[in-house]
Amino acid sequence: MLRKKTNGVARTTQRASLLSAVAEKTVDRRAFLRGSGLAIGGLTALGVTGGTVTKADAQESVARAVDAVKTVCTHCSVGCTVVAEVDNGVWIGQEPGYDSPFNLGAHCAKGASVREHAHGERRLKYPMKKVAGEWVRISWEDAINEIGDKMLSIRDESGPDSVYWLGSAKHNNEQAYMFRKFAAYWGTNNVDHQARICHSTTVAGVANTWGYGAMTNSYNDIHNSKAIFIIGGNPAEAHPVSLLHVLKAKEENNAPLIVCDPRFTRTAAHADEYVRFRPGTDVALVWGLLWHIFENGWEDKEFIRTRVWGMDQIKEEVSKWNPAEVERVTGVPEAQMERVARTLVNSRPGTVIWCMGGTQHTNGNNNTRAYCILQLALGNMGVSGGGTNIFRGHDNVQGATDLGVLSHDLPGYYGLTDGAWGHWCRVWGEDVAWLKDRFATGKDADGKDISLMNTNGIPVSRWIDGVLEDKENIDQPDNVRAMVLWGHAPNSQTRMTEMKTAMEKLDMLVVIDPFPTVSAVLHDRTDGVYLLPATTQFETRGSVTASNRSIQWRDQVVAPLFESKPDHVIIAKFANKFGFADRLFRNIEMEDAETPNIESITREFNRGMWTVGYTGQSPERIKSHMANQHTFDKTTLRANGGPCDGDYYGLPWPCWGTPEMKHPGSPNLYDISKHVKDGGLPFRARYGVERNGENLLAEGTYTVGSEIQDGYPEFTMQMLMDLGWDGDLTAEERDTIMGIAAEKTNWKTDLSGGIQRVAIAHGCAPYGNAKARCVVWTFPDPVPLHREPLYTSRRDLVEDYPTYEDRKLYRLPTMYASIQKNDFSQDYPIILTSGRLVEYEGGGDETRSNPWLAELQQEMFVEMNPRDANNLGVRDGGMVWVEGPEGGKVKVKALVTERVGAGVAFMPFHFGGHYQGQDLRSKYPAGSDPYVLGESTNTAQTYGYDSVTLMQETKATLCKISAA
Repeated sequence: MLRKKTNGVARTTQRASLLSAVAEKTVDRRAFLRGSGLAIGGLTALGVTGGTVTKADAQESVARAVDAVKTVCTHCSVGCTVVAEVDNGVWIGQEPGYDSPFNLGAHCAKGASVREHAHGERRLKYPMKKVAGEWVRISWEDAINEIGDKMLSIRDESGPDSVYWLGSAKHNNEQAYMFRKFAAYWGTNNVDHQARICHSTTVAGVANTWGYGAMTNSYNDIHNSKAIFIIGGNPAEAHPVSLLHVLKAKEENNAPLIVCDPRFTRTAAHADEYVRFRPGTDVALVWGLLWHIFENGWEDKEFIRTRVWGMDQIKEEVSKWNPAEVERVTGVPEAQMERVARTLVNSRPGTVIWCMGGTQHTNGNNNTRAYCILQLALGNMGVSGGGTNIFRGHDNVQGATDLGVLSHDLPGYYGLTDGAWGHWCRVWGEDVAWLKDRFATGKDADGKDISLMNTNGIPVSRWIDGVLEDKENIDQPDNVRAMVLWGHAPNSQTRMTEMKTAMEKLDMLVVIDPFPTVSAVLHDRTDGVYLLPATTQFETRGSVTASNRSIQWRDQVVAPLFESKPDHVIIAKFANKFGFADRLFRNIEMEDAETPNIESITREFNRGMWTVGYTGQSPERIKSHMANQHTFDKTTLRANGGPCDGDYYGLPWPCWGTPEMKHPGSPNLYDISKHVKDGGLPFRARYGVERNGENLLAEGTYTVGSEIQDGYPEFTMQMLMDLGWDGDLTAEERDTIMGIAAEKTNWKTDLSGGIQRVAIAHGCAPYGNAKARCVVWTFPDPVPLHREPLYTSRRDLVEDYPTYEDRKLYRLPTMYASIQKNDFSQDYPIILTSGRLVEYEGGGDETRSNPWLAELQQEMFVEMNPRDANNLGVRDGGMVWVEGPEGGKVKVKALVTERVGAGVAFMPFHFGGHYQGQDLRSKYPAGSDPYVLGESTNTAQTYGYDSVTLMQETKATLCKISAA
């Protein structure tokens, strides 16, 4: 419901009039426009002028030109350029970036309204805390002192792991890097961000198949696809501008678009072939396609022979998935499966696209590996128009993942081994022993003391269990007692009834965000809650990584509004309070005592992130790309002349070596048709050189110009010496290498970049030349298997396809079989799934606080099939209760539609501010409640976590629906 919640002073007369027209009532779009007295054109004009039309003053206009500032949209991962029009420090309008290779002058509804985020009246305006149940304004100094004192007290009593630092995909790269470094200096791996609950199973599955856990090609490279296979993704709503690239291939190449989804989405509406399948059966579906491919000998045999290991074991598993079994499990008939398989075979190269529909499952890592194996079987990897184009969710969820805001990793995916910490301590100039003393000590499986510095922390998906689980069952000294939610929407997580309990049990809850979020209102706390206003990304500057691994630069549009502070300044405030700011920033230039220089932070991670090639993208190179977008080809992404000639837009990682090497970036991973110095790469040699006597290195294939014309392992100093190439090193490079680990120094830990430079000069990839592997022997399921969801409606399949046994992961006991053994299907017969809407993003706090978006979608709803609705006596538009088997329930409006099949219900996950029928609007700080509130689907969503990453399962639980 749109409401007017101001202090009575209108921002502008016209804006106040507009909001008055919709106050206290729900209206449709036509009524909204009619009530505001605006035609469509008038609405657009109002957005551009900021709500006022003033008399032009020609003399003033000539005297003061309007500045055009380039920034990047803060919503999805496409990376659309926004050109902000700024007049005397005021953001007065915006245009899409017509020169941008990504958005090509287009915006979706969210992108077109981002200006409102930096001017929105629902923003948190100053620090606040709860006192006796009321929100009270406090100063930044008091807030940092009070929070810091309490944290230090908890640290003394319970250890550093009792404070959980939850970061954000909304940090820019520099802030994400500083956040992870800050957590290390605090002494904990209890640090994570949204990637855990959106694409952690992608990163794990894909990285363990061919080396890097990221999108292999790009949105633009889809222009070259001859087929497009989308599974578990709805880019028309989640990544709307990406459809420009998809539809270009569909129309110009006559590329068939195949969409596999339990729900007929807006993306499916564009499809040549729509495949409806039962939620949670992705592996069975892909194996069903491969059954036809193998049965007919349609696989790319030469590609498999030379560049793939383990496909024989895949064939053995796939042989079990004959058409009858596939239909029994997935619901997809044989004729359609055969037709889709034939289409993919006859339309190569084709690309595979997936999103969270494939990742958010208890066997999500199996799903993502199955998608990869399909592409390997077809020979669609390492080619333009092929690849796995994984659409990430938030604007910098790729960058925040790369920069290590994770409970199991350090920046650059180095892991948590002593070697990894040693590498980063060399970059930081830090004493490893001092840093290790910051961490607590735990026990290993044999009862021996171990440093928690080397053990995975608790992931964000399970922080509530870090609070609620019995202390004796957690592999750390004490429970989580203080929670910092920094740029995070808690309603994006499952089990919200237990989350409410956890929030109330904490000693302290700290929310750092431009908006109060559901964290401010879900609980019934009367004290111990702090709200600290962070700026949006439009009020700071820095780099951000799009889904295709390209790095762009945001210039600052406006100064921080109200009393908000940029994330890196807030980090510095806490570091000063905790007494380690001098060590944290020792190699970083400071603009003042609380403002680290952003470009200096970029240069620090440039010096350390050799694994993924975040070393060649200096601030100067990234900024030059933004300034010269018009010189880049809109399909190949390569600059044709100009200052960036030969570079690929955004220097997509890996961008090898130092900035001085001028590597152009790697547009399509694993493409051996190019020299490595021009962006070519083989598969990464990450898993050794042989397995059970079988060769894991490539056989007779190599990148153009390689002097080693076969497979080879990753490069070390010893390998350079053996090849006689060490003489190509400069004296300075050699000294650096010998000072690290002498001949054992490898391409990942050489701070000089010399090993990478020399390997590439000889046409070789620093990380080696191996086969992709279809079998991951370190995973619970080495060969991807179909396993029924914990809460399944198909009890007849549980015996054949059971889940895992209960186990301990990431410091916590994790349940699988002990849940699945119970039959909930009789009382909760409908499968519940969730997804995105085009109008909102993430937990929705920003977008539901934006009047231009809020008026487009004013109510939370559940989609249900007419058959189910009729059987339950539910009418379209009626209010219903949706209840999950763990007791959480939501009261929402029924949308009766054929979009979902019988026995399946869908809810969007962007809503919050209602809880089990209760309206929580009165609990927000005055004037900061979003225009639109609603129930969160995750109140009804249930327990369930991936067996490798603890990704939450939100796409295949159960529910029951009844009229309210």
